[in-house]
Amino acid sequence: MSIGLIAPHQIRTFVSYPIQISRHSLHCNPPIPRLRLLHTSPPKSQTRTQEDGIPVDDVKIIAKFRSRYNYIRVLEVSRKTDHPFAGSRLLLLDGPGNIHSISYLFKSLTKTYFDVFATLPPIVTSGPIGILGFGAGTAARLILELYPEAVVHGWELDPSVIKVAREFFGLEKLEKKYPDRLFVYIGDALKASVRDGFSGILVDLFSQGSLLPELEDPNTWEKLNKCLRKGGRIMVNVGGSCVEAEDSRRDGKVVMDQTLKAMQRVFGEKLLVLNLGNRKDDSSIALTGELPDLEAWKKALPRPLKYYVHMWTSFSD
Repeated sequence: MSIGLIAPHQIRTFVSYPIQISRHSLHCNPPIPRLRLLHTSPPKSQTRTQEDGIPVDDVKIIAKFRSRYNYIRVLEVSRKTDHPFAGSRLLLLDGPGNIHSISYLFKSLTKTYFDVFATLPPIVTSGPIGILGFGAGTAARLILELYPEAVVHGWELDPSVIKVAREFFGLEKLEKKYPDRLFVYIGDALKASVRDGFSGILVDLFSQGSLLPELEDPNTWEKLNKCLRKGGRIMVNVGGSCVEAEDSRRDGKVVMDQTLKAMQRVFGEKLLVLNLGNRKDDSSIALTGELPDLEAWKKALPRPLKYYVHMWTSFSD
């Protein structure tokens, strides 16, 4: 990420201005391509969709600064705007403005890949869930609220992201509410470990708008696999063409393909993929292990999440 020009504690408030927001993390059903801000609103007779931009007057930037690792922005979308993200708060990192966390005041589910992450606990053995790339805690909140027995350990490299999460995304309240179920660490997520291993690991590791290069190395997946308990699984946001990197040579689809191939070398046929978005390569989630009992999985999930169960297919190169 960019080297910090502003100290982490200097979180400043800004007035809204036009900004391009990348599509990272915004694909769901129905699919969501690039979210952008508009200087003018479309005619009232036009039906708004996730593909439409948000009028610039309906988005407020409430914090913007550079940390050692990230260009951090926190955006608030007006509850009055005619858009599916109305009433949300967004965490943007890196130059292109990829969205790394989303939260709503009156609901937990996001209609993004974070909801897919929240389907993991019912298909793993009992034990702690590790979140590598904690962000502002969107996935952690969902899991803690949906599964009363779940314990979450999250790793985030950038301490400034955790400060923002506590100030603007309710992480501090979440930590106080679940002191024995939520543990947040500052450090290298690829060195994460807990005693007796994880029952499940969620991987959401991006830097400079691209998946970490280490995820294209089979050795990384060998190490993560060794961190699992028997019966454990790994679920991964592998991105896709929707992800915009600061380095144009880091094409999202190419990086996704290389990451999946690296995972396949370790997990073989026990690798599943869920595709989100208009096109197959828009955005994908990977899951290790054999296909679970789908009916049992569905019964363990809240109604809005049942849809994702039948979207998984075996990965084939």
